[in-house]
Amino acid sequence: MKFESETYVVFVAFITSFFAVFLSVGIVLGVPAIASEFGMNNVFQNWITTLTALVIAVFTLPAGQISGKYGVKKSLIIGVSIFLVASVGACLSFSTESFLVCRIFQGIGIAFSNVSAIAMVVQAVKPQNRGKALGFTVTGIYLAGSLSPVFCGFLVHNFGWRAMFYFVLPFLMLCVVLMILKIPKEWKTYEESRIDTLGYILYGIGISLFIYGFTNMMNGFGAIAIVIGLVLLIIFGYYELKVESPAFNMNLFRNMKFTSSNVAALCSYLAIASITTILNYHFQYVRGWNAQLSGLMLIVTPIIMAIMAPNAGKLSDKIHPQKLAAIGMGITTIALLILVFLDANVPLYLIVIAMVLQGVGMGLFTTPNTNAIMSSVPANETPNASAAQSAMRTIGQTMSLGILTLIFAWIMGGLKLSGEYAVMIVQSSQLVCIICTIICIIAIFASLVGIRSKDSFNVERWDEN
Repeated sequence: MKFESETYVVFVAFITSFFAVFLSVGIVLGVPAIASEFGMNNVFQNWITTLTALVIAVFTLPAGQISGKYGVKKSLIIGVSIFLVASVGACLSFSTESFLVCRIFQGIGIAFSNVSAIAMVVQAVKPQNRGKALGFTVTGIYLAGSLSPVFCGFLVHNFGWRAMFYFVLPFLMLCVVLMILKIPKEWKTYEESRIDTLGYILYGIGISLFIYGFTNMMNGFGAIAIVIGLVLLIIFGYYELKVESPAFNMNLFRNMKFTSSNVAALCSYLAIASITTILNYHFQYVRGWNAQLSGLMLIVTPIIMAIMAPNAGKLSDKIHPQKLAAIGMGITTIALLILVFLDANVPLYLIVIAMVLQGVGMGLFTTPNTNAIMSSVPANETPNASAAQSAMRTIGQTMSLGILTLIFAWIMGGLKLSGEYAVMIVQSSQLVCIICTIICIIAIFASLVGIRSKDSFNVERWDEN
């Protein structure tokens, strides 16, 4: 059977999205084993996930301009290759420092992969099929979230945490081969632009200081880092409006549909990203389950999301996507309200109900919201739009994990996570869930603002619905 180039584009985007999330979610199951081997306390333990998310956030905006200038396919090949090499390094790591360095390079590779994959899909697929194609790509994200806990829990329990990294290697190599041999076309939109090095530096330092300070507000330097980071980000935004070839086109935010969808995306990931970690801690430390059993339980939410995503994508080709996004976030808010009461006495069926509602809500939100972002900009700005939505995701995820780290450090201090301190783990988790519920409500209002906006999409049929 002969496949068209578009089919390979969607397949490669599906696989790269799948394995970026596969390790991001799966690493949670391996964190206790990694921390035990390298003797990490709870702060370092949480940085296993937070560090990579921070690096992705730093490199996402540069990836947008670089991929647009040199080609999204070429950038995707390089991103996947870096991810591949860093995964090999993680398998061979021998200390906390060597492992975290590999996690940094994994973050760089994932940043370029995330931005380039979405941009390539949007540019390769016809506009009338964009939601459907994005739905399949997002399905890769959610399918990874559903299978990762099962596979990674099994691998960690039976073969050790390094097995997670070995597992991804052949699939990443397959993607590189397919891109070289089966996708002949290249897509460039900023070929004449100059690389905005100063913009990258301002953004990179600013976002790093802000997020680092956000996760270390317990000490004096944390608050200072937040202020300096915010100042640098404001300077970055002002500078980008003045420079001829900006790292990111800030004028895109003049479109309220683009802005509101990005704000909704940021808030949604801020609210949701730490929930998997909280549930994993609950299952392993409060209920005393092993990694394999915890992984089987954690499959509930992402498998529902994987079922919802492609259908929501098709629906968003016909119905105003921000209407679907608002409904999705409303359902997600109900799920988080249930988890606010998570403790050792909560019936397991109630946790499952919350996980199902979260899966339905996020499945209904993410693909339509991504479609809204990508369809609110001109075709030549798709790399920037892809970078924006990826940045919102990674910054939201990083800040969510930052909230988790901050709350756990505030309540538990430097204690190691274990069943001995289950009461403090419950207290920390409940407080995080309260904060996340409030943020989720803000995401609903952001989507509603976009619906009422008079700014237009580049797909006219939505303006009539």
